[in-house]
Amino acid sequence: MENVPRPAEELAVLDRELARIDARRAQLLARRSYLLTLLTPPRPVAPRPRRTPAAWPAARAPETSPPSVQNALLALGGVLLTIAAIAFTVVSWGSMGIGGRSAVLGTVTAAALATPALLLRRALTSTAEAVGALALVLTVLDAYALYRVALPDTDPLGYTAAACAVLAACWAAYGLLLDRLRTPLPAAVLTAQLPLPLWALAAGASQVTFAWALLATAVADIAIARWTKPEPARSVAGVTAWVAGGWALLIAGGLSVTAGSSLDAARPGALLLAGAAVGLLAAVRVPGVAFAGALVAGLAATVATGGVLRPSVPFSWAVVGYLLCGAALLAAVRAPLPRAAVHGLCTAAGAVVTVAVLWALPSVAATLLGPVSGVDDIWSGAPGGAREAIGTGPGWSAMATAPLVLLITAGLLAAAYGRLPASARPAALSGATVLGWAAVLVLPTALDLGYATAVATGLVTTAGALTLAVYAHLPSAPRRPAPAVLPAVSTTAMICALTGAGSVSMLSLATETTTHVTLGALLALFCGAAVALNAAGTDTGTGTGDDTEASPSARAAFLVRSFQALLACLAVVTAVALLCALCASAALPREHVALVVLAVPAAGALLGARLRRHPVALPTELTAAGAGLLALGLAAGRPETVALVLALSGVVAAGAALRPDRRPAAGYLGAALFVLATWVRLYASDVATPEAYTLPVTVPALVVGVLRRRGDPEASSWTAYGPGLAATLLPSLAAAWGDTHWLRPLTLGIAALVVTLAGARLRLQALLVLGGAVLALDTLHELAPYIVQVVGALPRWLPPALAGLLLLAVGATYERRLNDARRLRESLGRMR
Repeated sequence: MENVPRPAEELAVLDRELARIDARRAQLLARRSYLLTLLTPPRPVAPRPRRTPAAWPAARAPETSPPSVQNALLALGGVLLTIAAIAFTVVSWGSMGIGGRSAVLGTVTAAALATPALLLRRALTSTAEAVGALALVLTVLDAYALYRVALPDTDPLGYTAAACAVLAACWAAYGLLLDRLRTPLPAAVLTAQLPLPLWALAAGASQVTFAWALLATAVADIAIARWTKPEPARSVAGVTAWVAGGWALLIAGGLSVTAGSSLDAARPGALLLAGAAVGLLAAVRVPGVAFAGALVAGLAATVATGGVLRPSVPFSWAVVGYLLCGAALLAAVRAPLPRAAVHGLCTAAGAVVTVAVLWALPSVAATLLGPVSGVDDIWSGAPGGAREAIGTGPGWSAMATAPLVLLITAGLLAAAYGRLPASARPAALSGATVLGWAAVLVLPTALDLGYATAVATGLVTTAGALTLAVYAHLPSAPRRPAPAVLPAVSTTAMICALTGAGSVSMLSLATETTTHVTLGALLALFCGAAVALNAAGTDTGTGTGDDTEASPSARAAFLVRSFQALLACLAVVTAVALLCALCASAALPREHVALVVLAVPAAGALLGARLRRHPVALPTELTAAGAGLLALGLAAGRPETVALVLALSGVVAAGAALRPDRRPAAGYLGAALFVLATWVRLYASDVATPEAYTLPVTVPALVVGVLRRRGDPEASSWTAYGPGLAATLLPSLAAAWGDTHWLRPLTLGIAALVVTLAGARLRLQALLVLGGAVLALDTLHELAPYIVQVVGALPRWLPPALAGLLLLAVGATYERRLNDARRLRESLGRMR
């Protein structure tokens, strides 16, 4: 007999079991969370309420708010009603009589205009806005219907202008009456932009009259923006004022620039001056547009005054006129104007000056880069003038005043130096330096002076720029630039000097005498400037850079050292060029010129020994050593001369190695040069068996290396055995690559294998690296024909595929390959 519990008892049992299961589940979840916190770092998680069986899911938030839905529906309804009204007026108008037409439009328009007032009383603002917008559209349709029925023969532009004026007035009155509506007043402001321009077009007025209509409209907009209280109307009026006024000034500016006479330019000039007065008044009265209004006023006044002068003078002088008119705006600095308005006028002056400088820049570029075109015709004869020397230019007859424009601009920047903030003074003084230098440089070409005058001017400008760069750092200079301005001025002057030096060097290649004189003068200038900068060392100091007082001194000291090194390197380069020019004048062969050029590395080594630890010493020696590469290039094609050049270069390097601070690098370089000289000499003598000459050197060299290692166990294997092994292995490798027989490669491979095994056994780095490299290259030479055959037999797609697989494998084991390379490097580093 089964004892079935009653439903109430069974329900209680189920509730207890469910509660127990929930408690156990909560315990397990808590333990799981604790274990997860031990394994992973905690992440901030927002608290989440625990759901119960009786809990219902929360309702989702609505995607749109009721006001948004209401506005969307009202806007859609207004659009549909507007479309229906337009369709009725345009399409269905002819099917009704005059009475029906008037009754329908009048009734609908009156109802649409009156309804917003009732809706506003019931606080239905959005509905009132929609109906009000529909009412404005209906008034436009009423005006169209009136034209079609009562005034069909009226001029369309004139009627449109009058209709826009009436509609703007009516909408403004309607918006003021129902001031809670936001649409009528902005719509009235927009419509008020059309009457005056349309009346001007209807009357067939000129462009100047049309521009006057636009300017009058802009003035009205400014008045509305200034004295109207509703914010939407003020914002719209401010935007339309800029659009209408800007359009008017652009039209007047174009007419002023293209006018054929001063009288023709006076009419748009008067409009520009009126626009400038309006802009300046707005800058004074409206603080929010002070800068923009003053900027527009300054530009308009400049174009107006310069436009009147332009037709009566050549174009190049017209640019000067515009520049002077723009510079006159700088007098506003002393005017009793708001600060923002003063900044706007000064910005307008800066814009005019910038345009004038941009107009003059092509002449500067042609003067600097033009001489490069004459490199192909070296010493072909003196040109007839400066313009002929630089080749084709930017139309020099129209740019005769370019130096004057640059000079005036430089003077303006220098005059404004004292009134500028401290942060802008370095840029102003640097700009004045560049423009003054460019003005003097362009002067001979602009005036088409003689060729000698152009070269002399280039040298003078280079000397002046170098003088300024050095003068800025001299401690005895009575009026040296301020510490904050000094780096910018000196750096700018140095750049100008180097640019001018390069240009005048190219320009001097026209005649032999000019080339010699110019290079000699540049050499003297570079050397003199480098020597003069030594006087600045005591004033700049060393500076730690930890405090503000030592920082400018440290920067100045760094500049002095950098300039000295740069000038020393340029002096070496100029000396090399001068030597080559003198040798060319003496008609020396190229191989003899190469030997003469080697005098520069020798002189550099001697000068480095004299200067010792001076900052200029190392850059000078390195630049002079670079002349050795030029000597090798000049001697190319004659192996005997190349061997001699290498041997003499080795002598110079060996002499430099006598100094303790140059011994390691110069010693290795000298040994390598001597070995190379020997190899080249063997090649020049058609020696087919170099081992006969290299083995007698290698054997005693290795014996000396063994003795050296016994006496000094710390000596490197490269020092002891490297020169001896390289003397035989490398020439034999070169001979093996050109040998078609098997005996030499086999013998070389066995010797390289023995050397490699000895290096691995004795842990000597030089033997392992040299032997392994020679063995690998020798093996590659022997296997090269078979590799070529195999590659030719393979499909063309297979090598790229194999390369891709290799890259994938290397990429997948990148870290392991890095570790292997690191262990190999460490193993080699532990060897002697």
